[in-house]
Amino acid sequence: MNKIYIYGIGICFLALSITAYAANQPAATAVPSAPAAPVSEPAPALVPPMAEAGNVHGAYNFGDYRSSTLTTKAWEALADKDLDGVLAYTNKCISFYSAQAAKMQSGLKAYPAGNDQNIFSYWALNDVATSLYIQGEAYRRAKHMDEAKAAFNRIINEFSYGQTYDVNSKTFWKPVDGAQDSLYMIAHNLDLDYGNMTSSFIVKQMWQALNNKNLDEVIAYDMKLEHLYHQQALDMQKSLKDYPAGSNDQIFKYWALNDLGTGMFILGEAYQMSNKNADALNAYKKVLSDYSYAQCWDPQGWFWKPSDAAQQKMAELQAAK
Repeated sequence: MNKIYIYGIGICFLALSITAYAANQPAATAVPSAPAAPVSEPAPALVPPMAEAGNVHGAYNFGDYRSSTLTTKAWEALADKDLDGVLAYTNKCISFYSAQAAKMQSGLKAYPAGNDQNIFSYWALNDVATSLYIQGEAYRRAKHMDEAKAAFNRIINEFSYGQTYDVNSKTFWKPVDGAQDSLYMIAHNLDLDYGNMTSSFIVKQMWQALNNKNLDEVIAYDMKLEHLYHQQALDMQKSLKDYPAGSNDQIFKYWALNDLGTGMFILGEAYQMSNKNADALNAYKKVLSDYSYAQCWDPQGWFWKPSDAAQQKMAELQAAK
């Protein structure tokens, strides 16, 4: 066989180093972390007596009651697996700021863009959407699935243009994407491990799911991969006129492109393995249309090209008709 195509589930699965000397990949954009407080966020007009903090699910301190403060505390409670704390902080944020968030949402037809301060100016929308995501995740992890679905669906239906700032990567991610990922997991009874949320980790999980012939897991991991890194991969693709060459480090710099091209190829493999050939063809075509310059590292010491492998697979499917 052409060594380009010795992707052998086992071979590339062993490659946690697929496109990673992970030192070249920045911190994940979706690792939950406290959003920076936007300069434009005002203090609440009416603040209940501070004594109230001791009367909600125990002794929870709401600080200055700003939405960013409440959301930060909710992230911390989620990390501590403190469902009562999550509910105390998120419900307070939602009750105080959902009306203002809804007003911001109603004035939008697309995600706010531009510099960070412009996006931060939608602070109520951002923090309410983030609070609902945290709340949904807390419920999901506690196996309260009806409550989790209600929180996630409220993001989708009411606050879909909210964005969450990650202080580590200094980028924004979309709670509506996280909600869709979590709803898919709930619908298919999945409890996936996204690890550190890096693309290389998610691709490793996809190889494992493919090896286990678990299509639902492959789809769920690919959804997360696309939601987190699709735009970065497209930007890398658009910057190229040919495959990146030179040292391995030079090729690894295109980590998002490499991992999304690899992930889309894995998705095609999973569909084909499940006899969903039309879906497989669509996935292989997307490798060619969106990620044609992606390369996948094989630990035996070379890169192979998902687009070449996808073309070979497409030819096999066409011949089998």
